[in-house]
Amino acid sequence: AESNWWRSSNESLHLLHTVGDLLSIAIERAYLFGQSTQLGVIEERNRLAREIHDTLAQSLTGIALRLETIDAMLEAGADPNQVRDAVQQGLRLTQSTLEEARRSVLDLRAAPLAGRNLVEALMLLISEYERQSDQPQITLNVVGGNRPLPVRLEMGLYRIAQEGLNNIAQHAGAAQVEIELAITPEQVRLTIEDDGRGFDPTDVPTGHFGLIGLNERIKLLGGRLILESSPGAGVRIEVTIPLQEQERDR
Repeated sequence: AESNWWRSSNESLHLLHTVGDLLSIAIERAYLFGQSTQLGVIEERNRLAREIHDTLAQSLTGIALRLETIDAMLEAGADPNQVRDAVQQGLRLTQSTLEEARRSVLDLRAAPLAGRNLVEALMLLISEYERQSDQPQITLNVVGGNRPLPVRLEMGLYRIAQEGLNNIAQHAGAAQVEIELAITPEQVRLTIEDDGRGFDPTDVPTGHFGLIGLNERIKLLGGRLILESSPGAGVRIEVTIPLQEQERDR
């Protein structure tokens, strides 16, 4: 009996050691995940701070210059129609700046991925857009399974999709939008395509805020952007990001 007790105790002790090892591994992984999440949040907020500084400062400077021009026109007794045109341009710039400020403030809210994977967060984002009556119908297609990705990458891809949908809502006049998320062992590809009015990619205004934000996010993730569009033919953006380096940084 004593021999059996001793053997049983040893087995229990070994089991406890094994459980302890597994718990320590789980705690370490949870800690590393938390560090990764925090790093992603800090990097995202730093990027947003740069974007707010660059875009809003530029817009506010433009508004100030416009007001100075209007003041000078009034002092010089300019044609009222010219003054009215200048005021209208200033109002449009002010409205655009307000929209940009609202978008930036919304982006500073708590990370949308909290407690969700990327696909779940994208589905929630789509439902939020579709609840607005004047927004297009959006479909999401996931290829390659819903495998977990590094937090930094998931957050970046979510923001890219959000930026793409913001641009569509503001400029495209689209009825249908298709989003595809394709994941392979080598890369992840996010494609957003709409049937809106499109534009000439060679004639995009310098400093177009939406494209600046999109390009900066993709650059931070080490990816590349392909943009295809023409007037009347909608817009297709394809973002491809290699996974090998992302996995090393996980």
